[in-house]
Amino acid sequence: MACSNPAQDGRRGVRLVWTVPASLDRKHIREYIAQDNPIAAIALDDQFADKARRLVDYPGLGRPGRMPGTRELIAHHNYILVYDVAGEAVRILRVLHARRQWPPSVATGD
Repeated sequence: MACSNPAQDGRRGVRLVWTVPASLDRKHIREYIAQDNPIAAIALDDQFADKARRLVDYPGLGRPGRMPGTRELIAHHNYILVYDVAGEAVRILRVLHARRQWPPSVATGD
């Protein structure tokens, strides 16, 4: 299951979809940052949302991803949006810390 929002822009029919893993990534990041600074947590989450919305107009904005068929956009100096373009949808697949092993290692499952 994925959460989607119709695009509110000039590209007709293109949707922004946050997959369940990406939505959970956002939630965990927000909760972690909020432990020390709730305002910064909200601001960072807003930044993720703003960067993702740009992809509806400019799906090629990010660099080619490390996994086939994906692209990656730096959403913040510490975080990357991993996404793909599937038909009329830009799907945010993950929100990852820049230091995280990606793609996950087969041996560790990380």
